[in-house]
Amino acid sequence: MKPLPIRPRRNRRSEALRGLCRETVLRPEDLIYPLFVHEGDEDETIASMPGCRRWSPAGLLEEIGCAVEAGIGAVALFPRVEESLKSPGGEESYNPAGLIPRIVSAIKERYPEVAVITDVALDPYSSEGHDGIVQRGPRGEVRVLNDATVETLCRQALCQARAGSDLVAPSDMMDGRVAAIRATLDGEGFTETGILAYSAKYASAFYGPFRGALESAPKEGDKKSYQMDPANAREALWEAELDAGEGADMLMVKPAGAYLDIIWRIRQSTHLPVAAYQVSGEYLMIRAAAAAGWLAEAAAIEESLIAIKRAGADMILSYFAREAAERLR
Repeated sequence: MKPLPIRPRRNRRSEALRGLCRETVLRPEDLIYPLFVHEGDEDETIASMPGCRRWSPAGLLEEIGCAVEAGIGAVALFPRVEESLKSPGGEESYNPAGLIPRIVSAIKERYPEVAVITDVALDPYSSEGHDGIVQRGPRGEVRVLNDATVETLCRQALCQARAGSDLVAPSDMMDGRVAAIRATLDGEGFTETGILAYSAKYASAFYGPFRGALESAPKEGDKKSYQMDPANAREALWEAELDAGEGADMLMVKPAGAYLDIIWRIRQSTHLPVAAYQVSGEYLMIRAAAAAGWLAEAAAIEESLIAIKRAGADMILSYFAREAAERLR
């Protein structure tokens, strides 16, 4: 008897059947909405990120309300700090009257159900534009000091926890900072404040538009001495293992789209929740291609997010979060 043909297409012949067989499902609850905020009274457009805004405090609260209506339950905050407040030591990062503590308190008062994630790093506050404290080498080269930076990051994380942050998210890539932050928070009674560690944060070319949004690019040098080499994968597993052992509650891979294999590897190596950040360059590529008529924007957005989820991310930070959630609902 002639062998019967195998026909996988039978499972794809209608939307109902495709839905029954769908392996990866993207929900609004999977999305975290990154938001830029500044001290001004007016919302500002961001030239490097069309479609995104640098929100005023009032505008930010309204935008979060729209995101909540779309089904989003978590936001991540990134401040544009005035130049006059920046310093070599980044002292404004732990000012209890600073922009981020005030915004966190306002969000928790108005939307107590929303999970607020705050970035722990010095680049928005540093006059040098680096994630840590800079020291000049004997030939004037930039050196980022690890342990001195960690001390400041602990103060920053504690300040954010006192304001009501649900998750502090160290994105600096200093060694030992997760353990130090955990000890600091626990020592001050903030045992319920979680740590979302940027465990595999690569020295990526895809961050450019973000740095334009925050005006936080390094004044000199680059970040390759602390962010990871894009060529390395095993190192990402090492970093994730270290952060998990130091007390991280969730692990992050950044960027997402060019590092789907890293998301997959970390997902296979840990029981902790895994986050992935669809960064500004990924956002801009889709926006620009769609604006030129070369991509179907909505379909490309959904496909890019599905790919990140399929690779193993439990949650995704994306500037598309609100519009994607509105379509998903």
